[in-house]
Amino acid sequence: MSYAMRRFLNHLPIQIGTRSDRRLRTTGLKNAQFASFLETGGSLAPHVDRYERSLRIRRTVKRLIVVSLLLFGGWIVVESARALTLF
Repeated sequence: MSYAMRRFLNHLPIQIGTRSDRRLRTTGLKNAQFASFLETGGSLAPHVDRYERSLRIRRTVKRLIVVSLLLFGGWIVVESARALTLF
């Protein structure tokens, strides 16, 4: 397989194959024991989970967008059906 084709397939926004890292992205707090160890040592800022919080916010916003698009699509279908019944 050529380099360009591999690069293209690796950068697609869909999952191909048996890539099972979805479970890692959906955990509440990654490496909780390690983060608490660093926090007690005082080597990090007090906001250790800022990155995880931003990921949760992104995931929530993404879900809200998908749900709103689905509702909007359903509304269009219902209104189209009503319009067709008039004719």
